[in-house]
Amino acid sequence: MKFLEFDESRDFPFYKHNPRISVGGWLVLLLSVPISFLAYGIVGLESELIGSVLFCFIMLIPLLYFSKWDYSLIFRKPTKNEIILAILLFAGYMIYSICVGSVLDIFGLAGAPISTPEELGVTVESTVGLIFSMMAEELLKFIPLMFFMRLIYKFTENIKLSVSISIAIVLVVFGLLHYMPPMNTLVSVLLLQGLGSFFEMYGYIKTKNLFVPYISHLLTDLISFIIILVGF
Repeated sequence: MKFLEFDESRDFPFYKHNPRISVGGWLVLLLSVPISFLAYGIVGLESELIGSVLFCFIMLIPLLYFSKWDYSLIFRKPTKNEIILAILLFAGYMIYSICVGSVLDIFGLAGAPISTPEELGVTVESTVGLIFSMMAEELLKFIPLMFFMRLIYKFTENIKLSVSISIAIVLVVFGLLHYMPPMNTLVSVLLLQGLGSFFEMYGYIKTKNLFVPYISHLLTDLISFIIILVGF
């Protein structure tokens, strides 16, 4: 099917010094992840939108700097095929989350039910802020993914092994970052936010274009937020 054919000539950046990032540079990039997360948590209490902007740009600016401002290493204008893929991945995740969520409910592993948008932190401002916070969440996965790929490839020179192990680590950690009992359970975040993020991760692995998982992730949260705002 032509709409699922992609340019396989693009490679992952950084993992084999393409371009080279120094040890100090990697340290800055890795520190930008918790710093951005902390800034989002603090500033977001006053302004969800400003918190989302900081969440995104605290990671994005140093990443672009160490990329020598060559943004094409990370993202480019999505093609028609890539947009179709992003939409398909969005639909796939929604089906996956509904099915897994239903099973978790049956076994009492979904967490405590939430009754209001306020308890979920869903407002009009936070919905607008998704434009920035969803890119931030993709960067939050992308930076560690590239770091672990670089680390593992350095010792193995096996790109497939590097990608596989790095994806597994990032998905587990990303899932754990969503662990907030009693709202959810350890099993639920590992399955829904952790393993479920493989849909977005596949979009990046397939295209090497961070806009693809971003579009998929943005659609997922945007639709969910709108349903919550309208439904209550």
